[in-house]
Amino acid sequence: MTTTIKSNKLTKKYGRQVALDQVSIQVEQGDIYGLIGRNGAGKTTLLKILSQQIHPDSGTFEVFGEEVQVEKDNGIRIGSIIESPGLYPDLTAYQNMMLKCEAMGIRRKNYIEDILDLVGLADVVKKKRTKQFSLGMKQRLGLALALIGDPDILLLDEPTNGMDPQGISDFRNLILKLNQERKITIIISSHILSELDKIVNKLGIIHEGRLLTEVTRDELLNENRDKLVLTSNQLSRVTNFIEEELKITDFLVVNPTELEIYESIDQPEYISHNLIENGILFDTFYYHENSLEEYYINLTGGGQHA
Repeated sequence: MTTTIKSNKLTKKYGRQVALDQVSIQVEQGDIYGLIGRNGAGKTTLLKILSQQIHPDSGTFEVFGEEVQVEKDNGIRIGSIIESPGLYPDLTAYQNMMLKCEAMGIRRKNYIEDILDLVGLADVVKKKRTKQFSLGMKQRLGLALALIGDPDILLLDEPTNGMDPQGISDFRNLILKLNQERKITIIISSHILSELDKIVNKLGIIHEGRLLTEVTRDELLNENRDKLVLTSNQLSRVTNFIEEELKITDFLVVNPTELEIYESIDQPEYISHNLIENGILFDTFYYHENSLEEYYINLTGGGQHA
């Protein structure tokens, strides 16, 4: 597997404030990498460094194995939406696109139309000025602008911020399409955990400028599986019974009175009925659904949500 982006102890300070503190991430080719953190955690600073909008105070990063040199055109095709897309409000989508194409020396036939069609703006290319666009349309145009030059990597900073649920769903599907059909590696940040849970295959969790962990989605799901939770003063009887009689072997004894069951979680009535029928008493028995948000809160020590 090819490593697309690898950072090594990236650090950025603004005066005495440490915005980014020795952050090292690794993104493989084809990843949709979710950068999770509260507002002010350092997500935007990291993406600005990776897009070369700002320079780190220390640390380095590589793209496709080549170290990126400060203040040098490295010839790397990276598209980005950082904070908000810079649009000319009195121009149409097509005109905004044409200006960037001209600046980059791109003059391919139907190039602009094809990108606008890809992001779902084909019907408004020559009609509305961008100041008449909804937030979702502006973000789509920002994405279209980021796609000019056919980037291998997209950096998206909170791209669904302020969108309604339908807009979020549509934008999420568009990101998946770009990743799957165009093979673009994507780093996307958000403070709303549920927005990324459904599309990323790897997560970096950043808190107060530091990277707390990197974890694949599969690892996360394995560590945070949904479960049945049972409490009982007869726990040894419970475990013996479910293992020997119900053939349930995937469980964990959390403490002397608490048990987590990871299989047959869609059959709580069957399990409880058999325990009761055999005179095995328990105090509580309930289904617990784990979430990315719960994982994040536990990792950062609680407090307000991301």
